[in-house]
Amino acid sequence: MNIDLDDEYIENIIFDEITIGQTGRLVRTLTLQDIQAFAAVSGDTNPAHLDPKFADSYMYHQLIGHGMWSGSLISTLLGTILPGPGTIYHDQSLHFKKPVKLGDTLTVIVTVKAKDELKKLVTFDCHIRNQQDELVISGEAKVIAPVNKIRQPKIQLPQIHLFDPGQRIKEFIDMAKGLEPVRCGVVHPCDKESLTGLFIAAEKNLIYPVLIGSLNKIKQIAEETQIDISQFEIVDTPHSHAAADIAAKMAEEGKLEALMKGSLHTDELMHAVLQSKNLRTKRRVSHIFRFEVPLYDKPILISDAALNIKPTLLEKRDIVQNAIELSHILRCENPKVAILSAVETVNPDIPSTVEAAALCKMADRGQITGGVLDGPLAFDNAVSLEAKRIKHITSQVAGQADVLIVPDLESGNMLSKQLEYLAGAISSGVVLGCKIPIALTSRADGPATRMASAVLAKLVAHHYRVNKP
Repeated sequence: MNIDLDDEYIENIIFDEITIGQTGRLVRTLTLQDIQAFAAVSGDTNPAHLDPKFADSYMYHQLIGHGMWSGSLISTLLGTILPGPGTIYHDQSLHFKKPVKLGDTLTVIVTVKAKDELKKLVTFDCHIRNQQDELVISGEAKVIAPVNKIRQPKIQLPQIHLFDPGQRIKEFIDMAKGLEPVRCGVVHPCDKESLTGLFIAAEKNLIYPVLIGSLNKIKQIAEETQIDISQFEIVDTPHSHAAADIAAKMAEEGKLEALMKGSLHTDELMHAVLQSKNLRTKRRVSHIFRFEVPLYDKPILISDAALNIKPTLLEKRDIVQNAIELSHILRCENPKVAILSAVETVNPDIPSTVEAAALCKMADRGQITGGVLDGPLAFDNAVSLEAKRIKHITSQVAGQADVLIVPDLESGNMLSKQLEYLAGAISSGVVLGCKIPIALTSRADGPATRMASAVLAKLVAHHYRVNKP
């Protein structure tokens, strides 16, 4: 008698119904997501399971599954099929015969070997074979079988979305490998987050930081955080306003290739920068967020959510062009740019829809170059292929945008903070439109965000060495 769980209900086989020789069967294919999820839950980060380069040079020359992942399939079968709900493990032995490789399809079979009427124990022979009928695991299980009948709807498991922020940041940092650190003025780094962020960025060879701020405050924070600042150049200033002015002056004189905001207000730093005519370009200055979002399969840029409060149409043209330029620097050669609004159709009562359509026409006429524009698009249409399908939208951009252009600062700021604080996205940001990049982080940002912003600043600074803004 073979038992499979095929419908939407789960039902057990009680002790009295179990017979010697009865079997249960389960089939499962090992995927990379299975390996990663098991590693995340168990904490077993053996590189034989997770690092393709290591695995290729090791015994089996490819990724293999955790042995206990395969063993857990026996538990799944016993707990859900035979005997099913109410089963309690008593004992389990496992003998591992062959590795389970990525893509292997396993057939798990348990066969009733013995019953203990007094203790309600059932002994099973356990075998797992791969798609080539090779035995990969054998063993014996003893369980306390349920004595009461249970039939109930299957419990719907929560969805697991694997997101490795450490790996994402590492891959991003690798984009700047081989490029020498740039001299970056860190303006008023007078809190723990700013100092720690610049220290990590320096360790990663992203920047050579020049600390511009109150020497006494910087020393105090360095002592509290146990950071050695003796290796860094420090320009002593009495307060944050002076730090911003001196940083802008140093950048104007070519002594710095980038700036990074510390623990001062954005207005203070940007006012000093914009006062310098030698740091301005013909293009409007704008801020661009870069996000790694757990549920999106590629990085996404958002602009402008930090500087331009209610940009005009011509200012939005520059905002779009700046975002396209950063996309090119980040090796996205023909970015898909979604011009966001509340709806995907032009409505004169919603001015952002009219401006979105105008921006797309400007791209058609060559006033914006280097990317594919579409808009207006609602947020769901811009990032969801399913929403695009349901709404019958014909678009090269919808569902797969690389860049999101928001209607104004308020909507952009709210969207960005929602992605970071509710969706667990990793953020970084940089200002373009000046002759040097400015890593513009929030005072609430931690060291990881500041380090990622330093990557952006480094990449843009090296781009500007060849392509003068």
